[in-house]
Amino acid sequence: MAAHTLELDEIADHQQQVVTRAQLLAAGFDDMYLYRQTRRGLWQRVLPATYGLFTGELTDEQRRISAALYAGRDAQLTGLAALAWYGFRYSPRSPAVQLIVPHHARRKSSGHAVIARALALDGKARQTRWYPVCSPARAVVDAARDLRQLREVRAIVAESVQRGFTDLAALDEEIRRARRSRTALIRKAFSEVVSGTRSAPEAELRECLSASRLLPAIRWNPRLLTADGRTLPTPDGYLPEAAVALEVDSQEYHFRPDDWARTLDRHNELSRLGVLILHFTPAQIRREPARVRRMVEDAYTSRRGTVTDVRMPDDQT
Repeated sequence: MAAHTLELDEIADHQQQVVTRAQLLAAGFDDMYLYRQTRRGLWQRVLPATYGLFTGELTDEQRRISAALYAGRDAQLTGLAALAWYGFRYSPRSPAVQLIVPHHARRKSSGHAVIARALALDGKARQTRWYPVCSPARAVVDAARDLRQLREVRAIVAESVQRGFTDLAALDEEIRRARRSRTALIRKAFSEVVSGTRSAPEAELRECLSASRLLPAIRWNPRLLTADGRTLPTPDGYLPEAAVALEVDSQEYHFRPDDWARTLDRHNELSRLGVLILHFTPAQIRREPARVRRMVEDAYTSRRGTVTDVRMPDDQT
């Protein structure tokens, strides 16, 4: 018994004090002992046949480990749980842990373990100490298929590309793999990123201004140059016919003094060359789209034909 208990201690330490019933039985404990330990509040049953050898709330990692132990050896972490593991900043948080298992598996969802059967597991999954994690592209697509708000889907798609978690080719491959099964929102968000938008608020501004019958095509995140070829700061949007730049100002990007200083430098550099810069917050775009659209239209109308020393490369005109 002592040898078995020592072995269990090593397993429990490795699995952050989360173990399976099979592991406990192999260590010499019986079901009555498991029942008494949980009844006394010394242990807790976190999922069917899965126990925490402690009391209190599970950490995020313990939730993932317990879900993976319950789902089985072939299960892969995906969806919002995988995005949280990768460190996505703008993905919604959920207590649920999503996993995919082979199509022939019969394990069902229970508690915080949300299980889906897949025709094909992710061949690019990353093996961690406790469980495989689907690639960022697969996790983004799986998460988006369960989300209902376009804003949330835009946020995770934009962040996945902007922060280098994945690229457009990998996302496109995963969207094609999912076919038409609950992919309408991610297809829209993906098309916006392909068109140049880099964040969810930018995509909302683009959608807001697309309703205008007055504005020409807006260049999103264009490369701008001086007349002598020097590279200029890149605005979120640009109307070259009127030298009007559009900037979405999220407070989250300006918490640090250096971030605010960079924003001012960008503004001053373009303003010095005769560009009018309009700043909008995500809240303004969301709550007052008509007013935002009217401001951009008024600026465009009053400045149409303005000549500056700012130009765009030939491949962007």
